[in-house]
Amino acid sequence: MIHLVRFKLAAYARSHRLLQPMIGLFVMLLIFYSTLTPPGKELSAYADSAGLLILVFAWAARGLLDTEPPTQRLISMTAAGRPGREIGAGLLAALTVTLGMAAIAVGFPLLHGFAAMPTSADLALGIALHVLGVSAGTALGALTSRPILASPAVSMLALFGGYLALLLVSLTPVGRLSVPIMLWMRAANAGLLDTVVLPISAATLFWTAASLILYARLRRLNP
Repeated sequence: MIHLVRFKLAAYARSHRLLQPMIGLFVMLLIFYSTLTPPGKELSAYADSAGLLILVFAWAARGLLDTEPPTQRLISMTAAGRPGREIGAGLLAALTVTLGMAAIAVGFPLLHGFAAMPTSADLALGIALHVLGVSAGTALGALTSRPILASPAVSMLALFGGYLALLLVSLTPVGRLSVPIMLWMRAANAGLLDTVVLPISAATLFWTAASLILYARLRRLNP
């Protein structure tokens, strides 16, 4: 599986598809931190970044899983010995890319964006929120990738529509059971994030796990 992950990462890099979400990432970071974040607001900035960048993370994961044509995926499955290994390798490769992008999103404002350095607690919470964003984005990207949705137009509409749906649902009471993006943004701005971080994490990770299980089942039905 490790060799398959490396193969998929190398293929993604050679295809230059990574450039598109990376450009999107840096454009959004430049917009977020076009003015310095005042002292004491670092966690709020991180919460907004983690929530809004889910779309970019999903875009990157989708691009990686779209890189291989169907015949190449079948060859990879045969070489792996079991379909589950190829599916897992693709998800691990996508997670590696999105975690790298999240590291950039966390590190960028430390170099330029914050008027003062965040406390260690705020930095830890900021990292945790970006990990949640990565998990949700990777799952959304997987469900809208070519192996699931063959049409590029439908796939892109599903990607943006899925993210918009997550935002809208998170505004409702039911949003606590999905990916509570707006909830963690509001909690961070109110200084209450540490009191809700556990239920937010549980809901996001549950949604992510359910989505990835669905992705794996669909891939087995339609390799």
